[in-house]
Amino acid sequence: MTTLARAIRAALLTPEPRAKCFATRQVARDWRAGKLAWEFDVAMPDQPAWPDAPELLPPGRMPKRRKAGSERGRIALWHSLAHIEFVAIDLALDMAGRFGAEMGEAFVSDFLDVAADEAMHFALLERKLRNLGSHYGALPAHAGLWEAAHATRHDVAARLAVVPMVLEARGLDVTPATRERVQAAGDESGARILTRILDDEIRHVAAGTKHFLQCAETAQIEPESYWQDLVKRHFRGQVKAPFNDSARLAAGLSRGFYATIAY
Repeated sequence: MTTLARAIRAALLTPEPRAKCFATRQVARDWRAGKLAWEFDVAMPDQPAWPDAPELLPPGRMPKRRKAGSERGRIALWHSLAHIEFVAIDLALDMAGRFGAEMGEAFVSDFLDVAADEAMHFALLERKLRNLGSHYGALPAHAGLWEAAHATRHDVAARLAVVPMVLEARGLDVTPATRERVQAAGDESGARILTRILDDEIRHVAAGTKHFLQCAETAQIEPESYWQDLVKRHFRGQVKAPFNDSARLAAGLSRGFYATIAY
């Protein structure tokens, strides 16, 4: 029987996007079916395997956004979203593989489910790009999305505070407006994709928040101040308003966490 850690590591080290999606969903299915041994006998890689394209650029070198209504602008939007979801697959896999032994089976189940969702999101977005005559890898992409994972690789509470509760929660804030613009442009299929992603991301943030609260309880620290301290120490960016308070609250993330440190 293959071990859980080896299966997760193999998916992380699969560079080709469609193959990574398949491997990720297979790990999740095998785990749910009891086909993976509960053993963490290999370490997770410091960085996952990625394809040669897209070219990864620092934020300051990313091309300026095209006009939203143009064909190039639409392709740029969907390519950016596809890249976010592609890296999110690895973020969820690494969470399960790196911290699963410490956090337990329910934690692994939650984040393998997240990884499978992210793989499905990427597949939807990649198909959208192909319908527009493009593909993932055709444009440069943001190089910094993995930085938060690397910076918090030794601390599960910090990883939970930054990745689900800051980065993914930001998706809850910006996705509704993006969906409105897409729908106003007459792209109903795109709007449906974004609705599905938003609904799933609420569950992903909820999973992160739930396990962060468990970390705070174990450490006997008040959760909101604990989160604020970890974000200040480990997140290089800013927690930016405006917020989708209703979606955040649905994920268990009340304003008491983020309102006092927002910009």
